[in-house]
Amino acid sequence: MPRPLVINSKIQIPGAEISLSFARSAGPGGQNVNKVNSKAVLRWNVAKSTQLSYAVKSRLLERFSGRINQVGELVLASDTHREQPRNVSACYERLRQLILSVLVAPRTRIKTRPSRGSVERRLQKKQQMSKRKQNRRFRPGSED
Repeated sequence: MPRPLVINSKIQIPGAEISLSFARSAGPGGQNVNKVNSKAVLRWNVAKSTQLSYAVKSRLLERFSGRINQVGELVLASDTHREQPRNVSACYERLRQLILSVLVAPRTRIKTRPSRGSVERRLQKKQQMSKRKQNRRFRPGSED
């Protein structure tokens, strides 16, 4: 059974919600790569998790929809290391970082109006460009 994952002091994902599987790795290892299942694949069902609030779950599902399969499981794999335990730790850390990134809701943008001076400067610049382009036009009566 996988170990529980501690996200922060308030959130901990129980090991029962996480499933780990192993496969042959494509990473470094030489001839050993063909014999040892060192690649770790972590699966965690986001929708069925009891530890996250609805808002955090929805942000996680929206932001990382590409990593979530048809069943609703978030799938993470690691084969960067030669040892299986290090790949498991890498998967756990990656999941922890994903959850931490959506834990705090993004601040909502406060609409502001442009200042009177900035509007006037924009309109003056627009008039200058218009005059500049009008001066470039060909006039039939003038000889260039």
